[in-house]
Amino acid sequence: MLQSSPFLVKIGGEPSGRLTERITRQKEAADVTHVGSQCELSLKIPGTNPFDMEAMVTSPSGVTEMCEILELEEGHYSIKFVPKEMGVHTVSVKHKGMHISGSPFQFTVGPITDGGAHKVRAIGPGLERGEVNTPSHFNIYTREAGAGGLSIAVEGPSKAEIDFQDRKDGSCGVAYTCTEPGDYMVSVKFNDQHIPDSPFKVHVAPSTGDVQKLTVESLQEQSLQVNKPAAFTVDFNGAQGKLDARVVSPSGTEDEAIIQEIDKDRYAVRFIPRENGLYYIYVRLNGNHIPGSPFRVLVGKQDADPGLVRVYGDGLSKGRTGEPCKFIVNTQNAGSGALAVTVDGPSKVQLHCCEVEEGYEFTYTPSAPGDYLITIKYAGNSHVPGSPFKARIVGPGQVHAGAWTEKSQVVVETVTKTSTTQKFSALPSELPTSDASKVTASGVGLRKAVVDKEAHFNVDGSGAGMNCLMVGIVGPVVPCEEIHIRHAGRLQYNVSYLVKEPGNYLMVVKWGDDHIPGSPYRFTVQ
Repeated sequence: MLQSSPFLVKIGGEPSGRLTERITRQKEAADVTHVGSQCELSLKIPGTNPFDMEAMVTSPSGVTEMCEILELEEGHYSIKFVPKEMGVHTVSVKHKGMHISGSPFQFTVGPITDGGAHKVRAIGPGLERGEVNTPSHFNIYTREAGAGGLSIAVEGPSKAEIDFQDRKDGSCGVAYTCTEPGDYMVSVKFNDQHIPDSPFKVHVAPSTGDVQKLTVESLQEQSLQVNKPAAFTVDFNGAQGKLDARVVSPSGTEDEAIIQEIDKDRYAVRFIPRENGLYYIYVRLNGNHIPGSPFRVLVGKQDADPGLVRVYGDGLSKGRTGEPCKFIVNTQNAGSGALAVTVDGPSKVQLHCCEVEEGYEFTYTPSAPGDYLITIKYAGNSHVPGSPFKARIVGPGQVHAGAWTEKSQVVVETVTKTSTTQKFSALPSELPTSDASKVTASGVGLRKAVVDKEAHFNVDGSGAGMNCLMVGIVGPVVPCEEIHIRHAGRLQYNVSYLVKEPGNYLMVVKWGDDHIPGSPYRFTVQ
């Protein structure tokens, strides 16, 4: 020990005034599930409509089936499925055809072997925005992490009141209430390690005052197009102050939006999207988010689907210092979108990417041993199944204190790739044998549609044998404005359509020459 140690240091200045509230809970390991038993995922998603919800589970062998969705209470859902295989399953949960925040989820059938903080997922509006004296909700999904200590902290201008609900199924609900507006940091740790994306920066807006007077009009949540101007209006309704807005693209780039006064008390917010995918639009008055900010809008078709991406290779789990570690991101049948790969670890690595037939191959060479965290996101801020991955690197090299201190990232704008495994080399001499009675269809679009708004439903022909899927719609005057059918792999189809007038409609869904169960469907458009 040095002479005179420890040293006394005088710190000047005013205190920060930031207060922290923290709770700690012990999480037990989730019960092991088995083939044939009912598996359940519980999520609270405020502001959603059960008629717009859908969920699918994909088995380790790639078979996709629809899940049962039950609304336990308003905005609280139970998602159930019965597995037919052991191993890691992927559960995709969508609202209005788009993945909810945090989807797709990992669900292991059988013993969980790869636990830890990197397998904990926190999602919900309470990690994006809040309002004074109003509970802000979010979910924490710990099932894949195993047993451990869960710590939740909220730091900001006021001391938050934190409520915790353990659902005893590998998930828990958190609600925190703040009494002062401002920027807060919400930290979630598991066994004293930050989970992915923690800490979260949340702006808590005043519950009263001018910011609450502002309203948004003509905001298109879908059907915007790349390189074509997009705009919406903000009405002040007597409020006073300065308006600012920024737009975050699917690849994470951030741009200021153009704000133009078009009338007294009314402003236009304009921007030009440069890529397809989900955008977040932040709109503030005097530094405070207006009600509903950040807004989510979809540009182009929902082509990219992170739930259909597959990742494999030794570089995801192990490697040696000084040697290339490789893994492949398979984007076949997953559409095109921004692919972001990040490697955090004891040493900074050179991360290289090259295109291969099935997707993209990534190579990194670590120089220090230890644990490296590999995060793979697709089509914005959505993790692909299994992400983040933890790779254990051994070998010589200098070990630094702390974990995951150096960051390397590559972002690739992918192109659409399709699998050739199901293609015929020549047309068959006769139609294959199939059974239309074994085709299933689900989704809101089978029984409900709205004028000028895309409706969606899914068709599962995986158990019916190979054949053609045909969808036709007859309306009161014209058949239908447009119908899109996309093969999602393994005879799973996503169907969307658009109607332009109210009235009674008839929809026919056939597998080959035969109607599927329930077809023809009849519905009324208001």
